[in-house]
Amino acid sequence: MKDIVFCSNNCFVLYSAAVQAKNSENKESVPSLPQSPMKERPPKAFHQYSNNISTLDVHCLPQLQEKVSPPSSPPILFPPAFEAAKVEAKPDELKVTVKLKPRLKAIHSSLDDCRPPSKKWKGMKWKKWSIQIVIPKGSFKPPCEEEIDEFLKKLGTTLKPDPVPKDYRKCCFCHEEGDGLTDGPARLLNLDLDLWVHLNCALWSTEVYETQAGALINVELALRRGLQMKCMFCHKMGATSGCHRLRCTNIYHFTCAIKAQCMFFKDKTMLCPMHKPKGTHEQELSYFAVFRRVYVQRDEVRQIASIVQRGERDHTFRVGSLIFHAVGQLLPQQMQAFHSSKALFPVGYEASRLYWSMRYANRRCRYLCSIEEKDGLPLFVIKVVEQGHEDLVLTDTTPK
Repeated sequence: MKDIVFCSNNCFVLYSAAVQAKNSENKESVPSLPQSPMKERPPKAFHQYSNNISTLDVHCLPQLQEKVSPPSSPPILFPPAFEAAKVEAKPDELKVTVKLKPRLKAIHSSLDDCRPPSKKWKGMKWKKWSIQIVIPKGSFKPPCEEEIDEFLKKLGTTLKPDPVPKDYRKCCFCHEEGDGLTDGPARLLNLDLDLWVHLNCALWSTEVYETQAGALINVELALRRGLQMKCMFCHKMGATSGCHRLRCTNIYHFTCAIKAQCMFFKDKTMLCPMHKPKGTHEQELSYFAVFRRVYVQRDEVRQIASIVQRGERDHTFRVGSLIFHAVGQLLPQQMQAFHSSKALFPVGYEASRLYWSMRYANRRCRYLCSIEEKDGLPLFVIKVVEQGHEDLVLTDTTPK
C-alpha cells in the first residue's frame, strides 16, 4: 500500500491507501492499465499537487534514509554580569566587595550641548573627581616663613641643621653687625684685635686708597677722623665719605650715601644730592660688588705685640692649627741658657696643636706643648690628648 500526498494551500496531508479504498467503495472502479512488455520498473508513488489554478503530476522522489546525527553537546551557560558578582569565592581566595554610588544625572545646559558626547563603555561605571579651592572673602594673610618653620618644628617632621650663631661683629664705620650685601657694604675685613670694617665703608673713605696688590692704605687714619664726623643722613658718628664738590661739607656713611641717593663715579669720587648732575652720567657707578682680593694693610708685628702684652686676654690667638695659650717669660738669670741662635725658650710657654694621631691613621688628636725649667735648663713637655686613651706625656731637653 502506497501513500499519497496532497498539497493544498502549501499544506501537505498524507493519506494511506487503505483509507482511500474505503472512501472509494461507492465509486466506480478504475480500469487498470495494460502491462507493458518492457522491464518492470520500480513502483512509483503518485503525488498530486493541488492548487486553485491547476493540478500537476509530480514524479516520485527517492526516499533516503535519515542519518542519525550525533548527540549535540550541551550549551555552555555564562552567568550574566549581575549574577557573576554573586558567585561565592573559594575559601582560599580573597573576597573583595566594591560599592559604587550611582552618579547623579547632571542637567545639561546650553554649554554642555556644544561639547562632544563622552564615550561610555558598556558594563562599566566610573566617578568624576572634582577639586574646589575655596578662597575666604576679605583680607587673607598667608603665613610667613617663620610661622611655617615654627609649625614644622612642632610637628617634628623635618630635620634641620643647628642654627648658625649670630654674627655680632660690628663695623667701626657704619656700626652695622655682620657681613653686608655684596652690592652694598660687602664683607667685613679685620683691622685689629676684634676691630672690623666693611670693605666698601673703608674703600670709599676719602683718605683710603688701594694698591695694585689689593692693600687698603690709611684705614686707621680714616677711622680716627670718622670718630669726630657726623653723618648728614643718620646724624651718627663715623662718617668718612664726603662730597667731592669744593667747599661742600656734606659727609655720609657709605650705606647712608646710597640711601640718600648720592652719585658715585668710577674714579672713586662722590657727589651729594645737592651737587650731583641731573640725569645719567657716563662715569656713574651703579654696582659696588668687589670680588678681587682686598685686605687692610697693617703692622702685624705691632699687632702681635699688643696681643701678647695684654694681661688677661679674652681672645684666642691662632695661626693655622697652632693655638697660643701663654707666651711665658724669661728672668735675667735664665737668658744665657734658655735660647739658641734661632729661638727663645720662655718658661711658661704653652700652646696646643691639632695634628695626626700616633695610634690611628686618618685621625687627628691634640698635642699640648709647654716649656718648663729643670736644673736650670729648659724642659720641653708634650702631652698627647686623644679621646678614648689616657694622656701620654713626652719630655726631652731639646725641642726636637
